[in-house]
Amino acid sequence: MGLNLIVLVKQVPDTQNITGEAMKEDGTINRAALPAIFNPEDLHALEAALQVKEQFEGSRVHVLTMGPPSAVQVLKESLYRGADFVGLISDRRFAAADTLATSYALGCAIKKIGDYDLVFCGRQAIDGDTAQVGPQTAEKLGINQITCVSAIEALDKKSITARRSIEGGYEIVKSQLPVLLTITDEGFYPRPPSAIKVMAHKNASAQLSDKDFSISYMETEKALKEESSITQWDIEAIKADVEKCGLSGSPTKVKMIESVVLTAGETRIIENTTEAIAGLVHELIADHTLG
Repeated sequence: MGLNLIVLVKQVPDTQNITGEAMKEDGTINRAALPAIFNPEDLHALEAALQVKEQFEGSRVHVLTMGPPSAVQVLKESLYRGADFVGLISDRRFAAADTLATSYALGCAIKKIGDYDLVFCGRQAIDGDTAQVGPQTAEKLGINQITCVSAIEALDKKSITARRSIEGGYEIVKSQLPVLLTITDEGFYPRPPSAIKVMAHKNASAQLSDKDFSISYMETEKALKEESSITQWDIEAIKADVEKCGLSGSPTKVKMIESVVLTAGETRIIENTTEAIAGLVHELIADHTLG
C-alpha cells in the first residue's frame, strides 16, 4: 500500500505582467486585468508529490484548491501532470478570506479526505507573499510542519527527513508522518504536462458533490473510470462553520490603502571621468546613500 498525498495549490494573478490597469481605485487588485496562472511554487510542490508517488507504488496524489469556478484551470493542469484526484473548494461564502479563514477551509477539506501521510504546498503565493497558509493549515490539522523544503533526503511510511533552506545555508529536519511540507523553487523542477493526459482531461469540469469521500473507494477501478470531472465542495460539503469562513472568519482588516505613484525627480548627468565619479561617490556617502 502506498502513501496518500495531498497538494494545496492556488490560482494567482500573474504579477510579472503588471499594467496600469492592475489596481482598482480602491487599491485592491484588478484580477480581471491580469492573466491567471498556477502559483509557481505550488507547481514545485505538485512535482514533489508526484516524485513521491513514483517512489512508492500504490500512492495517490490528491490536489485541492480554494477559489472561484475559474480556478478549475489549475486543477486541470494538475491532472495533466499526473494527479489522481482534484477538488475545487468553491462557495461565495469563502469570498474575502484572509489566511486564517483560508487555512481553516483547507483544513476542513483535508479532513474530509481523511487518511493522509503528507501534505504539500508552495512556500508562498506570489499575490499575497505571506507564507502563512501552509503553516496555519498544519496547525489546524494538528500535525508537524517543515517549511522551506528544497529536497527530501529520506522517506519511508513512518517518517521523513527533509532539507530546509535557511539564511546562509540549510538544515536537515526529521519528522514523523503525517507532516505538512512547504516547498521552495530550489528543487523539484516541474515536469511538463503529458499530451496523453491533456487529451484525457481537457474537457473535465467541476461538479458539485456532497458525497462522503473515501480513500478506499477512490482506489478502486470503478472510481478511476468514473473520474472524468472535477469534484467541487461547498461549505456544507466540507462541514465547515460558516462563521469561520470568508469575511466573517477573517480577523485581518485593511485600515488604509495608499497608492504610491513614482515620478521622475531631479536628474544630473555625470561625466565619465575619475574626478566626476569620485565627487558623486563622496556626495552619496555624505547623504548616507552609501556607506
